[in-house]
Amino acid sequence: MAIRRRELFAGMAAVPLAAAPVRAAARGAEGQRQADLGDGTFVNPVVPGDHPDPTILKDGDQYYMTFSSFEAVPGLVIWRSTDLVNWAPVAPALTTSLGTVWAVDLVKHDGRYFIYIPADPAGEGWGIFVIWADRIEGPWSDPIDLKLPGCIDPGHVVGEDGRRYLFVNGIRKVRLTDDGLATDGALEPAYAPWTYPDDWVTENFAPEGPKLMWRNGWLYLVTAVGGTAGPVTGHMVIAARSRSVHGPWEHCPHNPLVRTASAAEPWWSRGHATLVEGPAGDWWMVYHGYENGYRTLGRQTLLEPVAWTRDGWFRATGGDLSKPLPKPRGGRPGPAGRAHSDGFRGPALGVQWSQFQAGAHGRERLSPGPDGLRMAGAGTSPADSSPLTLIVPDRSYSAEVDIALAGEAEAGLLLFYSHKAFVGIGFDRGQIHSYQYGAKQGWASFPSPGPRLRLRIENVGHVVTFRYSADGGRSWSRHPTRMEVSGLHHNVFGGFDSLKLGLFCAGRGTALLTDFRYAGEAG
Repeated sequence: MAIRRRELFAGMAAVPLAAAPVRAAARGAEGQRQADLGDGTFVNPVVPGDHPDPTILKDGDQYYMTFSSFEAVPGLVIWRSTDLVNWAPVAPALTTSLGTVWAVDLVKHDGRYFIYIPADPAGEGWGIFVIWADRIEGPWSDPIDLKLPGCIDPGHVVGEDGRRYLFVNGIRKVRLTDDGLATDGALEPAYAPWTYPDDWVTENFAPEGPKLMWRNGWLYLVTAVGGTAGPVTGHMVIAARSRSVHGPWEHCPHNPLVRTASAAEPWWSRGHATLVEGPAGDWWMVYHGYENGYRTLGRQTLLEPVAWTRDGWFRATGGDLSKPLPKPRGGRPGPAGRAHSDGFRGPALGVQWSQFQAGAHGRERLSPGPDGLRMAGAGTSPADSSPLTLIVPDRSYSAEVDIALAGEAEAGLLLFYSHKAFVGIGFDRGQIHSYQYGAKQGWASFPSPGPRLRLRIENVGHVVTFRYSADGGRSWSRHPTRMEVSGLHHNVFGGFDSLKLGLFCAGRGTALLTDFRYAGEAG
């Protein structure tokens, strides 16, 4: 029998933070936190866990959003909402590997959906691709290379001339063909962004993430500057406007509109914003930020109200984002999140799962079926085995899974940031192995009770405990080493990613995975 959550977390204290943590959210499926407090208010984040660079589309009374997916395959999961607060995943839009995928733009034009994707497929340099679909659920087309070397962070807009344009980092722009599937001109400078005082503590200037929208004859350009990571005070949101897609541009007198002022704030490195109209005509801004003390969770999606001023500018009015805010007016509450637990007995993997650096044939290693998910071994360790991963929404949580080995395989349960940074427990037919600092700790291996084990991980405020059971979870043995993982994040290891739950199988053989269970807990 699985350990009850209250028993697990009793007596284990979370690591103290620099300031009071974000107010406890409501609890949804499996104890996962959710934004909607059920009383007409919500508390950020609206999409918890690693959901950075949000791009949002209002489509009638529906809203759709997707996020950077980095090395995940499948990637670019589309999320749906009817009130801007409760979000649930629909399906992945990108089912093939494009290498690393950063901040995209989701748009609808003439009844067709498009996603403009910055990617580095071969590790040889960035470019921008596009995929399209006639239904948001897909199927989506194969990626088309727009042949824009060195460009990232696309932002699509239709100019006053009726032509389509793509703005990119820099801030530069290029005209598109009418179908949006190729460029139709040269890349050219578009806007010289507002600059902050030189003594502000930022990562670098890095103008990026241009998002554009028309309102009352003005074209508004919302941009990120200051660097998306590094010092907590770096990232920020600025704006400009023009009567024409070709400029000239006027800086917003209220810049920066959003910026973390100190490490005592509940959300760090806030930026990369998009404006969106609410269900009843009020206005909002979605952007990302790191949670105070929890960079390991990645950049999470935040929602803040916006007020338009008489001179046609706007201000962010949310104040302290650790406190509840009134929900957008007129929205209909819908599903929030989804259960992470998985019996692995269906015909396909759930939308919560992806592979890290799967490559061209990585999905062929995974065989879902009525008996469970059979994973073929690859590589020699978690680092090169392309583990199956799951984004974690909670500060403290537990997960467990049954694993049965066949052949000369090793399999196990991880907290996985990248091939350079992970911790975990694995076993083969002879021994149980420990992984820490991104490597096997040979001195810590000890005999395994058999080729089938149930493994469990408990992460309470960055303190990680592993357990194993040879009788299906009726009795547990604690792994002798606890680990502290607060440093496994971008500012240490790069990559802009997050610390995810992972399942791996390495070597020559297979692992049969069944009965994966997840439970979130306040902490």
